[in-house]
Amino acid sequence: MNPNRTLITLGLVLASSTALAHPGHEQASFFSGLGHPLGGFDHLLAMLAVGLYAARQSGRQRWALPTAFVLAMLAGAGLGALGIMLPAVEAGIATSVLVLGLLIAFAARLPVAAALPLVATFALFHGHAHHAEMGEGTLATYAAGFALATAALHGAGYLVGRWVPQTLWAQRLQRAAGAFIAGAGAVFLGA
Repeated sequence: MNPNRTLITLGLVLASSTALAHPGHEQASFFSGLGHPLGGFDHLLAMLAVGLYAARQSGRQRWALPTAFVLAMLAGAGLGALGIMLPAVEAGIATSVLVLGLLIAFAARLPVAAALPLVATFALFHGHAHHAEMGEGTLATYAAGFALATAALHGAGYLVGRWVPQTLWAQRLQRAAGAFIAGAGAVFLGA
């Protein structure tokens, strides 16, 4: 197959997933909340990336990053529930995919003072989007579902990141995964 055709097809698939990522939820429930992070490629990649990135950190930062993400995501949903709008939510989500992918691709280790606010800021956008897609129902059960799904995706990324051996080949593979995630973020941004 022609490489250009493959790249164009991949780009179109990734771009279309953003438009189709968030089906309307007529009745918000625990299960619709559980499915929301799994149904959007942008959310899925960002949440796996948080786990992958956290796995390569040291000490308490390994758990602080995913925890901060989940808590800030719930705060973002709370802001939405209060009617407080965030600017450029979809662009914020796409930027989270791009930046987290770049952090993994370059094996960057930010200090906790920089990493926590960065991850928390990204999570606010994800939480706000989750609330915007909620539909009718109670926020508590819906939020419990998307918080659990997010924690599971963080855990999956973390386990993969910790499972991969510290060989040169494995590091290259992880960096390639980060580059793929960053590339998807660039496509989501329309770059």
